[in-house]
Amino acid sequence: MTEQQLRPTVMATQHVVASGHYLSAQTGFQILEAGGNAIDAGVATGLATCVLESEFVGFSGVAPTLIYLADKREVVTISGVGPWPRAATCDYFHEHHGGKVPDGLLHTVVPAAPDIWLTALERYGTMSFDEVAAAAIRFARDGFPMYPMMRDRLADKRDAFGRWPSTAEIYLPNGELPEVGKLFVQNDLAKSLQYMADEEAAHADRGRAAGFQAARDAFYKGDIAEALVRHQEQDGGLMTREDLAEFRAEIESPCRTTFHGADIFSTGPWCQGPMILEALNFLEPIDLVALGHNSPEYIHAVAEALKLAAADREFYYGDTKFIDVPLDTLLSKPYAEARSALIRPDQAWPEMPPPGTVDDKVPPPWMPDPSSGAAVTSDAAQPLETSYLCAVDGDGNVFSATPSDPVISGPVTQGTGLTASMWGSRAHTNPEHPACVGPGRRPRMSASPMLAISADGTVQPFGSPGSEVVGQAQMQAFLNVHVFGMSPQAAVEAPRIASYSWPGSALPHSYKPGRINLEGRIDKATGDALSALGHDVEWWPDFKWLAGSVCTVRVDGQTGLREAGADPRRTAYAVGW
Repeated sequence: MTEQQLRPTVMATQHVVASGHYLSAQTGFQILEAGGNAIDAGVATGLATCVLESEFVGFSGVAPTLIYLADKREVVTISGVGPWPRAATCDYFHEHHGGKVPDGLLHTVVPAAPDIWLTALERYGTMSFDEVAAAAIRFARDGFPMYPMMRDRLADKRDAFGRWPSTAEIYLPNGELPEVGKLFVQNDLAKSLQYMADEEAAHADRGRAAGFQAARDAFYKGDIAEALVRHQEQDGGLMTREDLAEFRAEIESPCRTTFHGADIFSTGPWCQGPMILEALNFLEPIDLVALGHNSPEYIHAVAEALKLAAADREFYYGDTKFIDVPLDTLLSKPYAEARSALIRPDQAWPEMPPPGTVDDKVPPPWMPDPSSGAAVTSDAAQPLETSYLCAVDGDGNVFSATPSDPVISGPVTQGTGLTASMWGSRAHTNPEHPACVGPGRRPRMSASPMLAISADGTVQPFGSPGSEVVGQAQMQAFLNVHVFGMSPQAAVEAPRIASYSWPGSALPHSYKPGRINLEGRIDKATGDALSALGHDVEWWPDFKWLAGSVCTVRVDGQTGLREAGADPRRTAYAVGW
């Protein structure tokens, strides 16, 4: 029996935004109401998210993005993470830090998000940076009411703030955590955003492109760049002026597979998006409806498919500018057919399985070897940053993005309100690893927005925060809609599972062989049955925020009806008309 929804599905006929915070959703909606398109609205929502959820997202962080251009029926991606500085090498970290990448400024990679937002606007939007950034600047300058989720996250990081006085100045005003309901102000962040908007306006008489270049230069070459680099030089970071000045976000083709006739798109193998495409391929031959939603058999199949795909991620995925990732094979149906045969209905893999074989490659020493007893486990908490947003306009254009890299993840650069991207926390210092440290290499990330287009023209962006849970949560919500026929809101509210049976993306790459977490609304008998199959079952409370926070919009290809779902596990909301 279907349980009652906590919230109604938001239905609209014109345009809709779903995002991780109610005020950011309202921000994007107001841009749509003012005549902007989905890209304008998506960027405005993303900028507001950087302020309203700075415990999860930072303006100078990362933002992998998918865009659907309805008139061309084309999907494009914008590369979501910046590269390591030119001075960052595996040898450097082995020579100076015993192969470790210390917490703090040595986690810095070149901030990608500012140029992603600007590139999206310039190439596909209709509005100026000043117009779409206005609400974010207002939220930072004038403040917004502190809310429980944010305050709880700040409390979790309070000890870290002791190491980062410049961060503590913002998040512990007068040495105390802001109280729920009190206005929380980020003046320096407002000034940074306003400076970029002012530079754009100062060059607007030379044309739209000149304005965007001026805003870009303000961050990557101007006063902001000078402050970021001075901070790096003073406190032992590696990023230079040249690293910043040379960066540009890149437009890329998406990765793609099909699932029961629907085209499913993700960003590239510098994230875990293709891992979820692989998992869907492995599940396609299985009659999931016959297994029953969230039955032991269904959960087992989903978890085992994810493990198989994760093994391929660990062995193959990285920056395609530096390594050959055999995506044509990994995402092919013959490969999936052979790989899915390893899903045994009567037994769980007790650890991460071996990767699939492509071109007779042999797993190198950094792959966990279950027979050696050397698989590393850790109970260290994984970083749980990230948000998600999607926007759909009246023409059917779609913006789907997963911004991340919270301001509270490291030391703020004095006077800017910004923490330079800390995505080096995903470091691997073995030079044989596909996602190893290296000059110009992009660290592999978990954030991965997705998009589905069905044969009848139905379009659905979907995504979630949650580190290793990102792809798992959004895949389950997608299956809830496309396999089990749930409404978007019911799909995101349904109880979820998460496997931790592979090394985490973030340091210390925690690995818990066999671990699977279940939300409390899944009945105990199901948990017992999964334990009997060999899963190491742990329980979460109902609607646990660690299970992700999925947002999605489904645009019916026949009627044009927009239906949105936003996850009550966090502060996500949808607004439409």
